[in-house]
Amino acid sequence: MNYEQMSNNALHLRGVVDSEPKFSHEVMGEGFYEINLKVKRLSEQYDILPVTVSERLLDDNDAGLGREISVFGQFRSYNKTEDEKSRLMLTVFVREIAEADEKQNPNVITLTGYLCKPPVYRTTPFNREIADMLVAVNRAYNKSDYIPCIAWGRNARFVKNLSVGEKLTVSGRIQSREYQKNMDGVIVAKTAYEVSVNKIFLNDRDAQDAWYLQGCNTQQQ
Repeated sequence: MNYEQMSNNALHLRGVVDSEPKFSHEVMGEGFYEINLKVKRLSEQYDILPVTVSERLLDDNDAGLGREISVFGQFRSYNKTEDEKSRLMLTVFVREIAEADEKQNPNVITLTGYLCKPPVYRTTPFNREIADMLVAVNRAYNKSDYIPCIAWGRNARFVKNLSVGEKLTVSGRIQSREYQKNMDGVIVAKTAYEVSVNKIFLNDRDAQDAWYLQGCNTQQQ
């Protein structure tokens, strides 16, 4: 993976390991495991985020249940078949585990990719403006990650006018969000993961036409 492919999808999380490692898959003899990381928000609430980490990193670091750690890596997607339907799954792919550093932002991500669906703009019952985006981020071996993003306020107003294919850089935090889904008359609790955006930069426009928008930091709370 070259530098561009690493830098167009980069994150840092600091949180507490909230589950025991569960085997996920194996690649060229190396096992990968899934854990949950409990990441604190400024509002004292938490995001519970899915993390995929190699057995090598687990063996080399103290990442046991209840341990506070920092992880560096990428936010990735993959397709999983459930009930004969393909579902987009998201996970934090860990490249490095480090000692928790309280001086660093506990939840920060930057993505550079392409808008691959028309944005969906809406307002909440409390008149908060929201726009949903799906950003395709290139990865090695001709693969791409499809990352749901959500913009707020003036960012949302700007995003709603973007065209499919626009190249953009977004930064913000990864959040978990619980919702309920009606499945054949049965209400099932589900969890969605997305990037809550606070900055947007359009890459393919001239400097005088580029937009750089920063939302309120309170949106991260």
